[in-house]
Amino acid sequence: MKNRRVVLTLGTAGAALVLVTSCSGGNGGTAGTPSSAPPSTTTTTLPYAGAPKVEHPLPASVLAGDPCQYALTSDQLHQIFGITPQGKRNDTSGLGPACDWVDSDTGAAASVNYVTDTHQGLSGVYANTKPQVRLWQVLPAIQGYPAVGHSSSDDKDFCQVSVGIRDDLTVDVSLGLSSAKVGTADPCTTAARVADFVVTNLRQRAGA
Repeated sequence: MKNRRVVLTLGTAGAALVLVTSCSGGNGGTAGTPSSAPPSTTTTTLPYAGAPKVEHPLPASVLAGDPCQYALTSDQLHQIFGITPQGKRNDTSGLGPACDWVDSDTGAAASVNYVTDTHQGLSGVYANTKPQVRLWQVLPAIQGYPAVGHSSSDDKDFCQVSVGIRDDLTVDVSLGLSSAKVGTADPCTTAARVADFVVTNLRQRAGA
């Protein structure tokens, strides 16, 4: 299935965004780069490959349940879309649970992936994704949790943000800018704003 490129607005500033999602061969979830494939050995101590240690890990239980229910609140979805669409599960084989949100009127869509199946966290991203991508950007920590933006695309309108919430767990958000915003906005910075919503909700689930 081809990537869906759709316009949506985020927050009161009304910055025009495009969220990119895709699925292929029945595997759903976020588009873009291979996120966290497991390394050749399962005995490597985390973190490795230059990945930062998560100093204040959240309990793994925060990623339990349906991401369509827990990843983004109704208010946050309204800030992103201007409406509150229903989420649809679109799990990614080999990575973990994922959810898509679509505005059927505008075609706007968003996707969040809980990367629970690799058990490698950001180390898997550093070891397997970093060598393959054209864009690699270490981002400011999101509420104290290390994050990286990356993209295998030559385009300047796409970024996938991976946030380490534990040494062995990440959450991914994929984002592409509308053509009107290319060159005037950083897609990784904008994707990090959406990821910040998700981290807020995970911390609340943990009572942090």
